[in-house]
Amino acid sequence: MSTHTSHPEIIKRLKRAAGHLKSIIDMLEDDRECLEIAQQLLAVEKAIANAKKTLVHDHIDHCLEHAVKKGARNAGETVREFKEITKYL
Repeated sequence: MSTHTSHPEIIKRLKRAAGHLKSIIDMLEDDRECLEIAQQLLAVEKAIANAKKTLVHDHIDHCLEHAVKKGARNAGETVREFKEITKYL
């Protein structure tokens, strides 16, 4: 599927977050307490943020580092891409 070893874990996290998000929608439709809903929203938000962080770190550690070591990219391109991807942290 993917050459990134972190992708299966990221997919698992995002599927779990998607399930939690579905539950939150159900909670809203069932008129559950706002505090309870807010807590669940925070949990989904953190799960997505952690998945994003893992993806960005994986890209830096494997894609960018590998490209530099193999000489596949010049330093300027690599630095530009590093700056671009770190915006998402």
